[in-house]
Amino acid sequence: MARRYDTNDATDRVTGLREAASAVRRGELVVLPTDTVYGIGADAFSSEAVADLLEAKGRGRNMPTPVLIGSPNTLHGLVTDFSELAWELVDAFWPGALTLVARHQPSLQWDLGDTRGTVAVRMPLHPVAIELLTEVGPMAVSSANLTGHPAPEDCDAAQEMLGDSVSVYLDGGPTPGIVPSSIVDVTREVPLLLRAGAISADELRKVVPDLEVAN
Repeated sequence: MARRYDTNDATDRVTGLREAASAVRRGELVVLPTDTVYGIGADAFSSEAVADLLEAKGRGRNMPTPVLIGSPNTLHGLVTDFSELAWELVDAFWPGALTLVARHQPSLQWDLGDTRGTVAVRMPLHPVAIELLTEVGPMAVSSANLTGHPAPEDCDAAQEMLGDSVSVYLDGGPTPGIVPSSIVDVTREVPLLLRAGAISADELRKVVPDLEVAN
C-alpha cells in the first residue's frame, strides 16, 4: 500500500522525506514534486528500480530516464568531457529548468535505458526534491504519468495514474506549471538546444551566443 505525506506540514515533511529515502535505498519508487511537474523517481544506480520505473509508466528503453541531482558538484562523478560552456550553463541556470545531455563516465554501473553513452541531467529548483536528492544521491526521475497521458501538476493526478506501483508519495501541493525543462546537448563543440522549454533560446544565448537549435 502506497504511503503519502504532506510536505507542507513540518512533521509530515520530516517523516515523508525519511520514508522516501528509505524506499529509494530499498529499490522502490517514489513520487516527488519538482519545479516543473511531479516526477516518479528511483535510485539511478539500481537497474531493477529503473526498469520498474519504466514499467510503471509504460515506457520503453528507447526513451531513457533523465537523472536529477541535488548539487552541481555531483556532476564531477557522473559526466566526462564536460566543457567550459557546459559549466557556464550550470552556473547560470541551476538549480532550474535546464536539462543538459552530457557523456557519462564509462565506469558508471547504471542502466537508464538506451542512452548511447549519454545522460540527461538536471538540478531541480524545488526544496523537497533537493533535500531528497541530497540524502540519497542521483535519482532516475521521469514525469509521474502513464506514457501518453498529461504530466501531473499535483500529487492526486500522479497517484491516480501510478497507484501502488509507487511506495511513497511526497505531496508538495500544485507545481508551478507544466512547462517542461529546456534540453541542451553539451556533447558537441557548440551546444544544441534539443527542446525549448521553460528557458528560451534567447536566454540561453546570453550565456552561449553560438547556441544552435535543433530543427
